[in-house]
Amino acid sequence: MLDLSGATTVDIVPVTKEEVAASGFESVVGHLDTANVLTTLLGVEVQQQRVSVRLESPEDVLYVAQVTGGRLPEGATTLPAGIELKFLKVSLRG
Repeated sequence: MLDLSGATTVDIVPVTKEEVAASGFESVVGHLDTANVLTTLLGVEVQQQRVSVRLESPEDVLYVAQVTGGRLPEGATTLPAGIELKFLKVSLRG
């Protein structure tokens, strides 16, 4: 994901689900259940796509949906009680 051949400064900023939904992102979500939950939560189609990503310039942005409070149960399409998704915007500092 990051060039490890030298020092890199990474910015990580909490964002809203509305910002993520409006961003026009390309999904790199590797797990079908996570993609289904994100589709429900964001109101936009989130495809399951197991691909590698690499941030190479400050213009590259990665939105992360971090699960907190446990793991999603198999077959989930919504968030179970006690489990949350926190959204983060990750980019390289220019």
